[in-house]
Amino acid sequence: MDSLILAVSVAMTAVALWRLPGARYGDPLRRTLWGCSAGFAVTLWTRFPPIKDALGQVGIVDFDALVKYLVSIAACLSLLNYAVTSYLLVLAGKDAPRHIAISRKVARIARLSIPAVVPVMILLFFFAIDRRQPSRDFAADHAGEWGAAAFMACYYLYLGASAWTVAYQWAHVSRRADSPMLRIGLALGAASTWLYTLYAVLRLTYMWIAMLAPTPANVDHFVENLGNAFNVFAATLFALGASLPTTHVAADRWRTWRSLWRMHSLRRDLTRVFPEVTFQPAGTRLREMTRWTPPMDVRQDGWIQEIGDAVDLLRHHVTPELWPAAEEAALTHRDAEPAAEAHWIKAALVSATRGCRSTVPAEPLPEKPFGTATGEAAWLRRVQAVYAGIRPQETEELIAKAGLPCWRQQDRCEAHSA
Repeated sequence: MDSLILAVSVAMTAVALWRLPGARYGDPLRRTLWGCSAGFAVTLWTRFPPIKDALGQVGIVDFDALVKYLVSIAACLSLLNYAVTSYLLVLAGKDAPRHIAISRKVARIARLSIPAVVPVMILLFFFAIDRRQPSRDFAADHAGEWGAAAFMACYYLYLGASAWTVAYQWAHVSRRADSPMLRIGLALGAASTWLYTLYAVLRLTYMWIAMLAPTPANVDHFVENLGNAFNVFAATLFALGASLPTTHVAADRWRTWRSLWRMHSLRRDLTRVFPEVTFQPAGTRLREMTRWTPPMDVRQDGWIQEIGDAVDLLRHHVTPELWPAAEEAALTHRDAEPAAEAHWIKAALVSATRGCRSTVPAEPLPEKPFGTATGEAAWLRRVQAVYAGIRPQETEELIAKAGLPCWRQQDRCEAHSA
């Protein structure tokens, strides 16, 4: 069971990290979805023995249980807010369907009850529960205690009401989802929250039955394992449901990341020669690939613009004969068009670094029919693939053939004034 808890904890943490960039930019829908993912991830980690033992070192007996239940309440509130926020803009007012109106009412009650529920749970935890000995499973080990029963009643009523409300809404709207992936994701989310609802009912029933009659040790052990199994299975369904509708987003983000990785050296070389085209100097490839801000799609658009601006500035550092010479050099290449552009850029950069400049720019490079930034990024990846493999000797031969702009001027650059 410990290995399974670890695996699901890692998966839920991955979902939370995946949702983090969207949560940082003020989108309430993405922020609430990240909040419930992060909250459930934390509650799962508190069930993993090494984390549980580490929390036990704080000096407060059963501190892991207090963290688990309070964070879980925060996750439930985020989940409720997510369910409400999903339909807030399109179905506002009194004409909203019944399932949405119920969700809003429960969410409002949940928000208003937080200032009362949390302090009561904390007071019960410290003053009404016998915590002289650390517990393996808080609910099972404290079964039969009125303080623990009241503490758990606060939590499970909150969890059960929240989970039932979201399950009711998601089960209702999953049949009307626009796409199969969204339909499956909502169905998995509904199944997950139904399980949390059933879990809350079973746990609460067990706590109050134990108040009336002592329960055998084997029953307590069974309840502990059943509770872990419910949480692991429900969290797995929730993680799958939250991830499936965004599989295309994950694929797009992966393609964008690969584009940035491959364009890095081309963008770095160009912005070092023309630092005025960028607001953020190029860092190492590792640094650029691990930035959180700005988002990757924004960075890709920015890099494409910076490369284009720098290439336009290179026209002042080449002769008109460089492009035909670059085309000729690329004739034998299997990807001739981007190869010609790569040779032209490489030779132009060498000319620029030597200070060779003409007041009259050469003709622009041939236009390419790009409809989107994705298409332009794909082109630049092809250019970069050739650019990275060009040998200095090839570039010098190309420059010798096309000439340098300063050779045609009376005032030559410092490198060729002698």
